[in-house]
Amino acid sequence: MNRSSMPPQLLRLVVLTLLVIGTYAVARVVLTPATFGHYGHYRGAALVEAASRPQVFAGAKACDECHSETSELVANDRHKGISCEACHGPGRTHSRNPDIMPVKLNDQLCLRCHVAEVARPAKQRQIQVWDHFPGDKCVECHVAHQPNKSK
Repeated sequence: MNRSSMPPQLLRLVVLTLLVIGTYAVARVVLTPATFGHYGHYRGAALVEAASRPQVFAGAKACDECHSETSELVANDRHKGISCEACHGPGRTHSRNPDIMPVKLNDQLCLRCHVAEVARPAKQRQIQVWDHFPGDKCVECHVAHQPNKSK
């Protein structure tokens, strides 16, 4: 007589399911960091690690201290919500020592946001590079901090 009334393929499926669930439970206990969930759904020790990293961004106020005219130009343009450091890179070293110059504007910085891509919002101005300027540079026609204005 058969000891089990369950078909063998179903028994194998149940055993496999229990093994998968058991493996998941063990892995979750072993692999989850101890501080996970202390301050929400992330690792609590990440706050300490992030705070210990050196700061590299200066912020808009630091740029405005010396470049207030440029800040006013940008404030009246479509780029008013974009930080200086989004295009010029981290500026903490420049704000502490003005002799260290930030990144100069070039086409790649403009195209990072304005080259035509399907995933971008339709409201964002996009260009097909070779149709828009075959061979010229963005800053040859557009004012760098007011790109809606032409030179």
